[in-house]
This record gives sequence, C-alpha cells and structure tokens, in this order.
Amino acid sequence: MRAALVLTGLIAATAASAAECRQDHAIYADRDGGYELTFQPVGSDAAATSHHFKLKILASGLVLDGIVMPGDPARSNGMIMHNCPEGDVTGEEIAACTVWEGVIYALDVAGDANLVPDQGAKAAQSLLLSGFGPSLRYSALWEQGKAKVVPQDVFRQKGCAA
Repeated sequence: MRAALVLTGLIAATAASAAECRQDHAIYADRDGGYELTFQPVGSDAAATSHHFKLKILASGLVLDGIVMPGDPARSNGMIMHNCPEGDVTGEEIAACTVWEGVIYALDVAGDANLVPDQGAKAAQSLLLSGFGPSLRYSALWEQGKAKVVPQDVFRQKGCAA
C-alpha cells in the first residue's frame, strides 16, 4: 500500500512538473515511444535560432541536432540534422546533413496551431513537425538502418528536464 502511495505521488509530481515546464526544458515523445525530442536553452540572445533541441532515436541511441528559427511571415521553421560540419559551411554541406526541414507547430488542447512558445514561456503540450515521418523514411539514416520505425509527426510533452 505504501509503495502505491509513493508511486502515485511520483506520477502526480511528474505531471505537475510537466504542466509547469518552460519550453527550453520540455521533453516530448512520439505516439509510439520510438523518438524523444528534448529542448535545450539556446544560451545567447544574439543567436539566429530561437530554440535548440536534440532528437533521439531510442532504438539505435542515435541523437540528431535540431533548431527552430523564426520565419517571415511568422512561422517556427525547424531543421533536424545529423553529423553536420561546424564552422563556415556551404549551403550544399548543410543540405547534405539535413534530415528534415519544415514548420514546427505548437498544438493546444483544442488542436489549434501556434508558434513554438519562447524559451522561458510555458511549454507547448504537443508539437507537430510537419512531414517529419516521411522525410526520415526517405533519408540516409533509414537507408543505413539507423532509423527503422517511421514516427508520427506529432510529439506530446512527456516531461521536463531539470
């Protein structure tokens, strides 16, 4: 009985911390639990990106780098990359290491699409990475066997990093 109470308390605390989570600490998962997306603080107000995140393919342990950039008109434009060179790189080099590029929508409980909240704002409950699943399916990662399950494009908040 005592163990059940402790477990109930932990579940309630996890749900409460997820509800109070800032966007730059939010953790999301796809419907089938094969992918985990974790936001991280950008670390500079001067950065051209508004958000940074890591996308982990849980079956292989492979971690991809992701960014969100504000667009014009107002959009949360995202990119997910694998093994991109650092420093002064060409557009061709970036294109070669880009797994997905598209719009990321923050979805509210009514299903309305919005911009990804600012870093310090309350985290979105769900994110829609438009076209991510098909993009991954036809990427080099799939051909190399590093990704074997096509994810849904919707990721739901599952926790909050400390």
